[in-house]
Amino acid sequence: MKKSTTQDSRRDFLVKAATAAMATPMLFSSNAHASGPSSKLRHACIGVGNMGWGDLQQFKKHANVEIVALCDIDENHLKRAAELIPGARTYTDWRELLKAEAGNIDSVNVSVPDHNHFPIALQAIRNKKHVYCQKPMCHDVAEVRDLTRAAIKAGVTTQLGTQVASSVGDRTAVQWIRQGVVGKITHAYLCSNRPGAVEKYRLVGPRPAQGQEVPAHVNWDLWLGTAPVRPYAPDIYHPRIWRTWQDFGTGWSGDIGCHIFDAVWKGLGMKAPLSVQAEVQKSWEESLERRADTWPQGNHITWQFPGNALTASDTLTLEWFDGEFYPPQEIRDLYKGGEYPAESAMLIGTEGALLIPHGGTPVVIPNGKVKEYTTPTLTERNHYHHFVDACLGGEKTESHFAQSGPMTEAVLLGTVAIRVPGKLLKWDSAKMKFTNNPEADKYLRRTYRKGWEVKAV
Repeated sequence: MKKSTTQDSRRDFLVKAATAAMATPMLFSSNAHASGPSSKLRHACIGVGNMGWGDLQQFKKHANVEIVALCDIDENHLKRAAELIPGARTYTDWRELLKAEAGNIDSVNVSVPDHNHFPIALQAIRNKKHVYCQKPMCHDVAEVRDLTRAAIKAGVTTQLGTQVASSVGDRTAVQWIRQGVVGKITHAYLCSNRPGAVEKYRLVGPRPAQGQEVPAHVNWDLWLGTAPVRPYAPDIYHPRIWRTWQDFGTGWSGDIGCHIFDAVWKGLGMKAPLSVQAEVQKSWEESLERRADTWPQGNHITWQFPGNALTASDTLTLEWFDGEFYPPQEIRDLYKGGEYPAESAMLIGTEGALLIPHGGTPVVIPNGKVKEYTTPTLTERNHYHHFVDACLGGEKTESHFAQSGPMTEAVLLGTVAIRVPGKLLKWDSAKMKFTNNPEADKYLRRTYRKGWEVKAV
């Protein structure tokens, strides 16, 4: 435990005072602090099925991590994880874990459905624990703003689960953008047209008229958490296809958007957008039943961002395409290396273009004006292990909340625009409201289920 200072004590007092003033029945207070630099990071995994299973294994691989606690609402998932980590204490309820383990853990990872990211991560941060949270950071724009502020105030180490952000490819792209390799950026085209995604992960709806009996190994009330009560339906919600439902997920753009945005956001040093507008799948737009429940199977979202020294004008247009919407053919034709990457970002510059394939090597596409440039010498970096090293006193994380929070807000503003398709929404980030469409403001924050209320920071 690091030595306390007068400044630390004052900060801790302010944090504790703010926490006590805003406590709710669901959120308990704690004086526990995360450890400073040491040889071992005592870690708890919250959510150990599906993506959480992969996250657990990544943390296990780090020599300086001791996984001391595991949590999942599914006893089958929990049993498998406990067999992998003998001796770890197990919990079904994350609230019980954070309370019981307050003095025994330094960090947590939050690998559960989107609708429960905020309450778990917020309480961990209030307990002064370092947090690795899967993307998107939260379900709602307002939650992201609150969580970002809480993390900065607490001074804990954070990392958003945009794993590819730590790759050599994305980090190279960031440097090339900052160096102006393709000149000043005039337009950006981002897409996620993953083959088979529509069929595998996105349901048309509507939700089942009747639910089924909850199996003994699943605690359905805990899985629902902040969301409205819905009858249990196997495979439709838990364990996989919850992302398509507005109650639980953020749709395809919300889920994958943070990945594709990341290098572009960091490279250009982007700030909050000025406006956002969405075009959506027609069959979804014309169905009131589907619009009330699910996300569409295709989106084209357009943001206007303020320009800066790296852009060609005082605004930058960024477009997103998924499902049945694709970047314009003339943009895809710029790439001569074969099939256009299904998940990628294309930046059009005054001196060429830069293609950033998700998980791949960036490609400079010259137009006769590209100057000589060099490829930076970078080493591969494990996103999870970089978080661990930062918790133990190493360099700052690649996707800390102070940086990835504003980016996530922009991505989730796209999900708000989806719910009012065709409407140009003008955004006032400082006041966190739309200046020309007050009706859209209701999509910035949900109403939580009784007993699961979470007070803002």
